Amino acid sequence: MVNIYDVPADALIEEIAERLAERIDEPEWVEFTKSGSNRELPPEQDDFWHVRTASVLRKVAQNQPIGLERLATEYGGKKSGSNRYSVAPGSHAPGSRKIIRAALQALEEEDLVETAQGEGRRITETGHTFLNEAAEATFEAIDRPELERYA
Repeated sequence: MVNIYDVPADALIEEIAERLAERIDEPEWVEFTKSGSNRELPPEQDDFWHVRTASVLRKVAQNQPIGLERLATEYGGKKSGSNRYSVAPGSHAPGSRKIIRAALQALEEEDLVETAQGEGRRITETGHTFLNEAAEATFEAIDRPELERYA
């Protein structure tokens, strides 16, 4: 049985995003919001919402239970000094909690994630099944030349 650790993360996230696009609607405000305070513009990807939601689902499955603050730290980045002429080193800025919270709520509505009181979010049995099916589809789609010698 194939699980999320057996396939490359980028391929798995693409597969999950395609499957979530059929199940979860994108909020209207997503195209206007930045993905963090360290960003100047909103993301340019057309499927940003579904890719971020798929990534959040994968992170919850790997690090469960995980809270909003830790996810915001994971999706954050470097923020430059006080102004652009500063010589001070940059500091870390968290990612947008609004995007992460909305993604988690959408995943909860689909019964893929549940709230663990006082601990954060964890994946449900339905979520495990969903991720394992996506991982298996990704595993079969990957061109694996190193295994051809065993055929």
